[in-house]
Amino acid sequence: MEIVTSVDELRSHAWLWRTQGGRIAFVPTMGNLHAGHLKLVRHARAMAERVVVSIFVNPMQFGQNEDYTSYPVTHDDDIKALEEADTDLLFMPEVSEVYGDVPGHTTQVVVPDLNAILEGEFRPTHFDGVTTVVNKLFNMLQPDVAVFGEKDFQQLLIIRRMVSDLKMPIAIAAVETEREADGLAMSSRNGYLNASERAIAPQLYQTLLDVRDLLGHEEQDLAAVEQAAMDQLRAAGFEPQYVSIRRCADLGAPENKNDARVVLAAAILGTTRLIDNVRVSIT
Repeated sequence: MEIVTSVDELRSHAWLWRTQGGRIAFVPTMGNLHAGHLKLVRHARAMAERVVVSIFVNPMQFGQNEDYTSYPVTHDDDIKALEEADTDLLFMPEVSEVYGDVPGHTTQVVVPDLNAILEGEFRPTHFDGVTTVVNKLFNMLQPDVAVFGEKDFQQLLIIRRMVSDLKMPIAIAAVETEREADGLAMSSRNGYLNASERAIAPQLYQTLLDVRDLLGHEEQDLAAVEQAAMDQLRAAGFEPQYVSIRRCADLGAPENKNDARVVLAAAILGTTRLIDNVRVSIT
């Protein structure tokens, strides 16, 4: 595996691969890699001859008082894991390489409407930072396919909308959420949980499963189901921000029982903010 830090080096490798006729798959990350990230890399390997992973902690997607300066950095472990996963190239740029000398004044890419609901309500600038950096990375590498996890379901839809709206010739592949044995969705932020919080954390997923099971039987008052789930999380020790039943296609409110649905949630446990989602099968 080669490691590069500049856009010129990245493009040089990509140009050479294209002259050889190979497809390029891309997995953007912020590092502190876990089994969920490596699942994305394996999926990328199955889709293309060349696999590129980026590690870049993006300052634009962190809001005020969020954990940008304390976000866990584990480069040595990440490099070893990516080598074992047969990654071809790791891109690790500095902030100045991505944003120039004045990051706050960069051109921004915004996906309206979808960026303002659910996560966007509680993290108002988050998705604008995500779409801006992903657009930059896509322009730098110009991959054939990019791979994202379904744990960040809203992010996945926003990236797909951006690619569609901007007519980018990039396929977006989604990979199912990787979970711990007790059901907790893998996340770099799980490391912030203390032992007692870690024991409680899987109840977020269990609450979503309970909602899914309710919706799978007969028509329900969706607002009442969401409120009951919020109450269930509070009783378990969380500070829930939302539990919301939405259409899978566009995160709109379900209009009929034939709409494919997803249940999304965000909740704070101690000082750690957790998100998760489950899909609801149509019966």
